Amino acid sequence: MQKLLTYLLASSTFISAILWTSSGVLAEEIPANNQLQTDTNSEQLNINNQQKVISQVTSVSQLSDIQPNDWAFQALQSLVERYGCVAGYPNGTFRGNRALSRYEFAAGLNACLDRVNELIATATADLTTKQDLATIQKLQNDFSAELATLKGRVDTVEAKTADLEANQFSTTTKLQGQVVAVVSGVVSGDKVGTNNITSKNTTLGARTRLELVTSFTGKDTLFTRLESNNINNFGNTTEGKFTEGKLSFASGTPNNNVSIGALSYGFPLGKNTYANIIANDGIILDLDSTLNLFDGNGGSGAVSAFATRNPIYAQLGGAGLGVKQKFGKNLTLSLGYLASGSNNNPASGPNNPTPGNGLFDGPYGGLAQLTVKPSDRISLGLTYINSYNKSLATGSNNATFTNLAPGTNFSSNSYGVEASLGITKKLILGGWAGYTNSQVLTGTKGKAEIWNYAVTLGLPDLGKKGNLAGIVFGMEPKVTNSSVTGVTKDPNTSYHVEGFYQYKVSDNITITPAVIWLTAPNHDDRSSNLVIGALRTTFSF
Repeated sequence: MQKLLTYLLASSTFISAILWTSSGVLAEEIPANNQLQTDTNSEQLNINNQQKVISQVTSVSQLSDIQPNDWAFQALQSLVERYGCVAGYPNGTFRGNRALSRYEFAAGLNACLDRVNELIATATADLTTKQDLATIQKLQNDFSAELATLKGRVDTVEAKTADLEANQFSTTTKLQGQVVAVVSGVVSGDKVGTNNITSKNTTLGARTRLELVTSFTGKDTLFTRLESNNINNFGNTTEGKFTEGKLSFASGTPNNNVSIGALSYGFPLGKNTYANIIANDGIILDLDSTLNLFDGNGGSGAVSAFATRNPIYAQLGGAGLGVKQKFGKNLTLSLGYLASGSNNNPASGPNNPTPGNGLFDGPYGGLAQLTVKPSDRISLGLTYINSYNKSLATGSNNATFTNLAPGTNFSSNSYGVEASLGITKKLILGGWAGYTNSQVLTGTKGKAEIWNYAVTLGLPDLGKKGNLAGIVFGMEPKVTNSSVTGVTKDPNTSYHVEGFYQYKVSDNITITPAVIWLTAPNHDDRSSNLVIGALRTTFSF
């Protein structure tokens, strides 16, 4: 008896019945494409994507996969009923093939061994009988191969888990990053309006982002971004400055200084309501989708700012709050408010308590957007934005109000329609139209009307899964009517034509050559057509 007890104590090094108390190891034994059929539903479920709640059973007869004519059935039945050491699935099956059932039996045997050892350790060994001990020993001999296999696998899992815990960045935070490097320049064209272009040299710049994504509850997200950007737009230094052709990843103040690029905290207010508090550098993507396949926020998709999203979204930026409410699967309402500083005064902003600043006394943009998705391939967005001292990001000098005297206050009401239509999975048609009505509130008052539109054609997975080819044709913001001094009606029409091909080198590297063709830049026929070339390489980790 003493030798047998010693043998049983040595056997305690075997793993406990984790196959009955956790789906982790069990899932490893089942092929990834194996599908399970429940007793009440014929629907096939992928075991890699579903975790099953395991319940305790007290009789082996409940485990329907075990055949009563097996000798082990009677032995295991006795152990289960005496010690309660085996668990099964809620419907009473092991859901395995014959070989898997042997592993489950081996794990069940280990559970009974642990239970017997526990009784011995707590001085209640008299509850175990010699017959039970002999039965366990016989079962151990018959299942020795399965026991050794399970022990080796669990030891490997435990070693990997320990290594992961020792080297993980944080239990609540994920670190991710992106580097966008671009070679760009004016390939063709030498004049904007009556001004010659002299700043045409090819440049190399990079935007680097490190992002900390933290969740405290599993449903909330604290997002922190550190960023540096020295990519310059040729339009920033070109004589007769204009914003048409602006690159989506360029910086308004290019330098290599690292700063907080974005800071926000999102959390659910209810089952279908999500809120996002934005402390810095908020944009439309913090509030809702732009419904544009090409909107990769500079790191992927379109290369120009105009082809990335409807220009009216440029009136949103800064710090504030956003709320998204879902009405079923097909309807979403987003509301947002973002306050920012004045373009003429970098020290101003929502964090400045002086007059003309703060959350509600300085420049701001307010959004209301209704998104309708009648199917997985069709999306429609209806957008309204009310803004104060917020100009558009792209368009002519007149459309962006760059000719207004510093300190001029104006308010705008913008309306947009965005759409995406998946003709097939690999052919997506999209586009938008935007209208802005701006009113100057100080000095010589007046009103201006601004229009823009675009049509996009996307070819996902062209040539290789993960690739994206895109073509954009549209008109950047153009003043069609104005009574504002210094903001005249644009005399002609400029068209924006862009093509790019995003090639996926690996899961972490993409290369995107792109060409932007601007006819009559600044909506002025005196300008020569411009061709801008760019080669973007994006590293993600």
